[in-house]
Amino acid sequence: MKRLKQLFKLGLILLLAVLLCNFLISYKAEHKTFDNIENVPKNKVGLILGAGKTTSNGYVNLYYKYRLEAAFLLWKNNKIDKILISGDNSRKDYDEPSTFKSDLIQLGVPETDIYLDYAGFRTLDSIVRAKKIFGLESMTIISQKFHNERAIYLAENNNIDAIGFNAKDLNGRFGLRTKLREYLARTKAVIDVIINKQPKFLGPTIEIS
Repeated sequence: MKRLKQLFKLGLILLLAVLLCNFLISYKAEHKTFDNIENVPKNKVGLILGAGKTTSNGYVNLYYKYRLEAAFLLWKNNKIDKILISGDNSRKDYDEPSTFKSDLIQLGVPETDIYLDYAGFRTLDSIVRAKKIFGLESMTIISQKFHNERAIYLAENNNIDAIGFNAKDLNGRFGLRTKLREYLARTKAVIDVIINKQPKFLGPTIEIS
């Protein structure tokens, strides 16, 4: 019985820590994400946070589709001049940045306005590399709201002035599952800030002109 009580207390502490991290990140990003294109302040660069184009069962990944559409909307309305795509390219048969680039070009974005970061394996990597590799001091982050909030928290803790443009989100069972995972991702983000976690790779600087 004593051990059971100890486990219960530990579980309660962990739950409170997760909830606190979630609240902290939402609070830090308050009034810094935008749903309406007319209200978004202009930034030179918009950062797309990567996603795979298709799901494991072969369907179009709507998180990808909606981020692509949001980035194009920002560019088309002159809310950003350049687009930095940061995603996973850890395998020869999997290349998030190049896929986004190809689809943006098909929509009408000139190749000269698109920059690729192939080492955005995690949101932390994408944010820190945006500053250390691409020299960004400010940017508009493009993802769903829950993801934008976490990215803004990471950006501010790396001295980047960031806002987020919220791509359309998903509802239903799939959206709920993603949001539940987000609680753990936010807890990890807070821990990463505390321990000053750095990206897996850095490298030479690239100027976005």
